[in-house]
Amino acid sequence: AATSSDEEDDSDSSTKPIRSEKKKNPVSLFQTGGDPPKEKKSKKKVPPKGAESEEETPETLQKNSNKKGKAKKSKKKEERPPSPVIEVDNLEEFVLQPAPQGVTIKCRVTRDKRGMDRGLYPTYYLHLDNDKKVFLLAGRKRKKSKTSNYLISIDPTDLSRGGENFIGKLRSNLMGTRFTVFDNGANPDRANADWSNVRQELSAVVYETNVLGFKGPRKMTVIIPGMNADCERVPIRPRNDNDGLLMRWQNRNMDNVIELHNKAPVWNDETQSYVLNFHGRVTHASVKNFQIVHSSDPDYIVMQFGRVADDAFTMDYNYPLCAVQAFAIALSSFDGKLACE
Repeated sequence: AATSSDEEDDSDSSTKPIRSEKKKNPVSLFQTGGDPPKEKKSKKKVPPKGAESEEETPETLQKNSNKKGKAKKSKKKEERPPSPVIEVDNLEEFVLQPAPQGVTIKCRVTRDKRGMDRGLYPTYYLHLDNDKKVFLLAGRKRKKSKTSNYLISIDPTDLSRGGENFIGKLRSNLMGTRFTVFDNGANPDRANADWSNVRQELSAVVYETNVLGFKGPRKMTVIIPGMNADCERVPIRPRNDNDGLLMRWQNRNMDNVIELHNKAPVWNDETQSYVLNFHGRVTHASVKNFQIVHSSDPDYIVMQFGRVADDAFTMDYNYPLCAVQAFAIALSSFDGKLACE
């Protein structure tokens, strides 16, 4: 697949048959407190209408082997299987609730660089990847910010911090190697008496620094809040900077915290590139392509993201992630990190 204009590397999208091992219950991987997951009760979330399971058989996979600098065009149109129709009644609710168990929410991210300042500050749009192309989220880097700071909105035309459509933000450290994702709650400085209005940390992303500057696959760690017995996200509302997801992870205080990693691509001698099985959802080689997994079950893809055109990417996520978490993790991969290119 093609190396694109911004010097993409070959962490790409070749396919291998999926190992059909005894499947673990993914719910148990993410539960951090209380009793084991409850059996079917009225509280269990119903999969969205027409949504599709993430199970795919090896027969449906497309060969996407990538050689450096060469674009291999697909002969079959079904190379990038889209998501069926998913009903989104309440957008704000939908983008913050975990994906239903057993359902892959398939999305498309587009990058808009048009306009005077969008070369430096592109706008990113997230849509469901189906015929209706339902809009979910928009994100844009804030200007005049010391660190990378992306605002995330449920309105593609309103990306202001004070607007009522502001749903979350992604903030980096000075090096641009660690990111934290917040919802739209209040800063701890403006907390009310019971702290109920304080912002939650939805996830954190750590990119391993590569001081020597060798090119190769990125190494990502993703930290997310655990899920309770009702399969709902445990609220993490830090009262100060020493109590957030990154500090808890750094101090190995992993109560109600889950650690995930990107799946390491494998070197392929035949194509002279690093390859991963993206189930036909990724068609271009890129250093930005990744899959996020739990170390206890590397076959369960929590999230995957990859390039399909110069300014278009697919982003698919599964339980326990929500759209805001997955979109913010994807936005972190666009940020220029000198230390890990």
